Order: sequence, then structure tokens, then C-alpha cells
Amino acid sequence: MPARPLPLEERLAARGVSRRQFLKFCAAMTATLALPSTFTPRIARALNTAERLPVVWLEFQDCAGNTESFLRAESPGVADIVLEQISLEYHETIMAPAGHRAEHSLDAVVEHYPGQYIAIVEGSIPTANGGVYCTIGGRTALSIAERVCSNALATIAVGACAWDGGWPAASPNPTGAVGVRQAVPGLKNLINLPGCPMNVMNLTGVIVHYLTFKQLPVTDEQGRPFFAYGQLIHNNCERRGHFDAGRFVERWGDEGHRLGWCLYKMGCKGPQTLSNCPAIGWNGTSYWPIGAGHGCVGCMSPRFWDTMSPFYERLPNIEGFGVEVTADQLGVIAVGAVAAAGAIHGVASAVRARMQPIAAHDGGETLVEAAERAVHVVEQIAGPVKEAKTTGDETEKAIALGERREEQSRSDGDAPSAS
Repeated sequence: MPARPLPLEERLAARGVSRRQFLKFCAAMTATLALPSTFTPRIARALNTAERLPVVWLEFQDCAGNTESFLRAESPGVADIVLEQISLEYHETIMAPAGHRAEHSLDAVVEHYPGQYIAIVEGSIPTANGGVYCTIGGRTALSIAERVCSNALATIAVGACAWDGGWPAASPNPTGAVGVRQAVPGLKNLINLPGCPMNVMNLTGVIVHYLTFKQLPVTDEQGRPFFAYGQLIHNNCERRGHFDAGRFVERWGDEGHRLGWCLYKMGCKGPQTLSNCPAIGWNGTSYWPIGAGHGCVGCMSPRFWDTMSPFYERLPNIEGFGVEVTADQLGVIAVGAVAAAGAIHGVASAVRARMQPIAAHDGGETLVEAAERAVHVVEQIAGPVKEAKTTGDETEKAIALGERREEQSRSDGDAPSAS
């Protein structure tokens, strides 16, 4: 009979990670998942006793930026703890085997652990001409994704490319690059973590959430976890006070830039990008692009290479307003439009959620708590959601209006998703 594996704390101690550091990590995960601090002991207990998850990491049309983000997490910390809790069976960039031996490692996981492993996908998947633009070991990326992801316990698409095609899918998209959801339609238990690259804290949060609660985190209609993509960057930006006061950077390196004023005029897409970047920073620090003096380019947004560029031009004029509208006025109007979109879609979503609560990620068990979380997100963005005293017709109108607004935002890419 095999010996019982050592608790995580003991394994970490052997690697020089103290109990204090472990508990600090658990507290950080609690905050990242937007949970009350009382959940920290529960997360610690779950991680200490959970069995290791088999994981395969697939790389297709990518720059390896997400792998770099993962490997450069603060140390000791995320990388040490996550690598102790998962069994990384296949990852082309860092695995020792090569060639046929490497492919054998992948096949072994799919065959020996059906429905028990996590598939992490990095990079877009070309579909033009049968997918010949990306082949590994004689197999196309498309066929590999179909086989591996279809048999996985869950699939996590990391980065903009794996989410919706990213840079390879930018116009004119000669390889027919798409994200995982388009490449493998109908895939269950898909979590999308957009970003260029994704933030490793969000990837870790998804894994920790599963190990703790034995289910994936609640997501929006695009498969993005609410805990990571439920707030506009603008709402929590450290430069928000300057925006409200009308203090904007006019030129790179000017006095306003040196004083940390708002980057809205310089093309910052924070008012229409959903992400927790301001709250969790990068690589264990409080630093992030806007904090470093560079505007947000909207890399968490759908098709951002096409819809958010030119990156150094401010948000486009809102239809119905002339050229005499100043940037200050337009900023206030744009944010008002964002809040209105959030309120409309949020109320409609709240009504739907309470009539038919959001289902579990696999389409089975319903989660009333998820509906309450959705309402909480709306309240964070657009203020308290009051109980609607409407007739059935008015409720249907509100839902229809929210759906039309959401469809329009996805089609033109100008307005943010307020899910």
C-alpha cells in the first residue's frame, strides 16, 4: 500500500517555504477570489490535504508570454505552491522529455486520467486549410485541442490568444486563428482568462477555488470568472480621482504625467475594460501598467488588437456629440454610458438570475449564491439594484433591452461588457 503523501505544508517546508508564507498565500487567494477573510483557514485546510491534480499545458500559436508570467510569479509563493498542488505532466517549454517521449507523456495523461485532468491552453488555434499552420508531432493544434480538451475535467484558456484568437486572429487573420471556445464548440467546463498575458494570480485562483470547493468559479456569459473580470478597471484605478477632477496627461513626460494624472487622453481603455488588475497587481507587487505610467490597452477585452487600437488614441466620440465636446466632458459622458450599460444589463441579469438561478459550470446544479454574486457585482459597478416593482411586460422589456445592449457591445467592441 503506497505511503500517504505528506501534507502540503511539510512539502513546502522542505523547499524553504515557511508556514507563515503559506498562510500569507492563502490569504492572498481569499482576497483574489473576492471571499471574506474567514475563508482563509478553509482554503489552507483544503490545499493541505487535497490530492494533486494532473495538468497538461498546451502551447499553440503563442509567444509563451503566459508561461513566462507563470514562471516569474513571486518566489517563494505562487509558483512553489501551485507546482506542489498540481502534477504538470506535459508542458513543451519546461518539460524534460522531447520528441516522441514528450508526446507519449501527453497521450498517457489523456488515456489514464480521462475526465480527471486540467487542460491549460495557451495560444490561438488555426483552422484555415485544415489547421496546417500549427502542427506538433505530426498532429494539428486543432486535432490536439479537440482530443485533449474534450476529455479533460476542465479547460482553462490562458491569455488573449487562447480566449478569442488574440494577435494571430487580428485582421486579416490569414491562418483562421480562433480561441478554444470556437475551435472546440460545446466544450464544457471552459474557463477563459483573457489578458496579454493573463495574470498568474487569476490562474492560481481558479485552481485553488476548485481544490477548495470542488467546483469551478462562477463565470459570465463569456466564460470569464466574476472574481477576476467583474469590475471595470476605471472603478478601482489609482488615477480615478484625477479623472473626476479633470486632470489629464496631455503629452508623455509632461508635468501631469510625472504627477500621476489620468491617462484617458493618452488612449487609456480603463473605462471600458473589465479586470482586477488594479487590485492584485503583477508578480507579487502592486505594480501594473497604469501605475507604471502607461495607459490600459484593453487586453482583457474581446478582439482587443482590432477593437482597442490605435492604443494611444482616446476613447472614440460618442454618437450624437460634435467635435466641440472636450475630452473632459467626453470622459464624464463615456463613464456615464458605461454605468448606464452596467445598470441596464445588470438589472436584466439580476431578474433572470432570480427567476432562473445561474447554473453550475457543467450545466447541472443551480447556484443561488452565484445569482447573489452577480447582483453584488452590478451594485459595485452601477450602485444598489432595487427590487423592481414592474409588470411582467416591463420585466421582459428590461431583459430585452439588456440583451440588445450586450449584443451591440459584442458586435462593435466599443462598449464594455458589463456582465
